[in-house]
Amino acid sequence: MKKVILLIVLIFAIWINNAEATLIDRGGGLIYDTDLNITWLQDANYADTTGYDDILYGYDTNGRLSWELSIEWVNNLSYAGYDDWRLPSAQNQDGSGPCGPDFNCTDSEMGHLYLTELKNKGYKAPDGTYQPDWGLKNIDPFSNIYSYFYWSSTESINPERAWSFDWRNGEQSQSTKHDGFNIWPVRDGDVASVPEPATFLLVGIGLVSLVGFKYIRQA
Repeated sequence: MKKVILLIVLIFAIWINNAEATLIDRGGGLIYDTDLNITWLQDANYADTTGYDDILYGYDTNGRLSWELSIEWVNNLSYAGYDDWRLPSAQNQDGSGPCGPDFNCTDSEMGHLYLTELKNKGYKAPDGTYQPDWGLKNIDPFSNIYSYFYWSSTESINPERAWSFDWRNGEQSQSTKHDGFNIWPVRDGDVASVPEPATFLLVGIGLVSLVGFKYIRQA
């Protein structure tokens, strides 16, 4: 009886955790965002970690590439058995167009991550505002978030520009494509097969019903 009760408690604990969590560490350098149903690389500057920029340019650029080279790199990236990585989108989640330029783009993928998940975990910048990585510090569950611009996949109406996101202050804006910015790969969907919260609930109800049926028979 005690084992059954403990199992039920464990199931409901897992269910509650999955229902409330927004960023889940799947292991292997992969972080799943349940709000947007996308998976981020845990290493926010993987191009620099692998030394790709050093090989490409012949010197260390801290992982910063032009927009065209960023698109090429992420399209050829294979990590953890997945080869469908891309740059984050600057679009509104309803697909209505880029949100911005401003400092409150919670609809774009990097804006959502910055403002909804990481901003209050950051550090105070000299102007007193909280920054998610002021001074190149790591923020759980990610590593190597640079206090600099990151490219998005969204192009501007101007063919020479694309949208970028500034991790120093949370601003989304347009930049010329030849600028060297950092890259943070993301992919659609989850990387693990995890039962939905409703599944946990049904299993728990089923176990409770079995225990109840057992005691009715014994009565």
